[in-house]
Amino acid sequence: MNFIDQIRIECRSGKGGKGSSHLRREKYMPKGGPDGGDGGRGGHVIIRGNGQLWTLLHLRYTKHVIAGDGEVGGSNQRSGASGRDVVVEVPLGTIAREEATGEMLCEVTRDGEEHVLLKGGRGGLGNQHFKTSTNQTPRYAQPGEAGIEKWVVMELKVLADVGLVGFPNAGKSTLLAHITAARPKIADYPFTTLTPNLGIVPYRDERSFVVADIPGIIEGAHEGKGIGLRFLRHIERNSVLLFMVPADSNDIAHDYRVLLDELKAYSPELLHKRRLLAISKCDLLDDELRAALRKELPQDVDTIMISSVSGYGLDALKDRLWSMLQQMPA
Repeated sequence: MNFIDQIRIECRSGKGGKGSSHLRREKYMPKGGPDGGDGGRGGHVIIRGNGQLWTLLHLRYTKHVIAGDGEVGGSNQRSGASGRDVVVEVPLGTIAREEATGEMLCEVTRDGEEHVLLKGGRGGLGNQHFKTSTNQTPRYAQPGEAGIEKWVVMELKVLADVGLVGFPNAGKSTLLAHITAARPKIADYPFTTLTPNLGIVPYRDERSFVVADIPGIIEGAHEGKGIGLRFLRHIERNSVLLFMVPADSNDIAHDYRVLLDELKAYSPELLHKRRLLAISKCDLLDDELRAALRKELPQDVDTIMISSVSGYGLDALKDRLWSMLQQMPA
């Protein structure tokens, strides 16, 4: 698959160059004293955000990232050159963790944002720094500091304003295809969507917002059932959650509660996000059935009836979502 959202890479920063222990010797200065330069700094391993990337696919076959070593100091107090830095470009929303401890090293959310994952070793001091009144000609210098070596796990969480949450075949991909220019795969069988799809929704006055179609969640997803566990983390980045339950569901309120419980079991913080419940496939209902259905909807969440096929309620849905995005977080 072209969507890769988690990789592990061995990263190694460069070691510092050794300081020089040179003694100055010239024609008219046979005992010029110590003039050894410092060693160069080892190269850093740097992570940089790139707004043009949306997956970690370009790093799939990158197993080792090794920065350059610093050069040895020279005579006449000349410092060695610093080692070559290595820059790893990642999509926005990437988190880097140390594999051994799980500690988060950095988080990239802006284009061009840079973080030093592993610092290069410091260069050693030349013998000029060790000259004293009792030791005028030190013949030793400091060795360079060793680099750092770690296995780093990079994890992508999709950045989107609105996340579509629902069971398989709830109509999420169909909605995305009708309100954005995205063309996700649509078919009449469960788990048609296997990776998150992003789309930009055009709004009034040339404004827009981003919607993410998350692969369908089933009951028990937080325990690893289905494929929901792998993609639940992408919901953490969404400002608004749009729950989708089809109108032909046997119990809309029960299905909504199951989805809510799965998010709560995965991360209770997800319940603090603003949410809206959309009843999809309402083109199957007439006005009388819609009125009867409203009485069965959950009362603790705002609801809206839509149909992606006929376009019913889509403009109102965009207005509701835009209004929620403009409100300050609760």
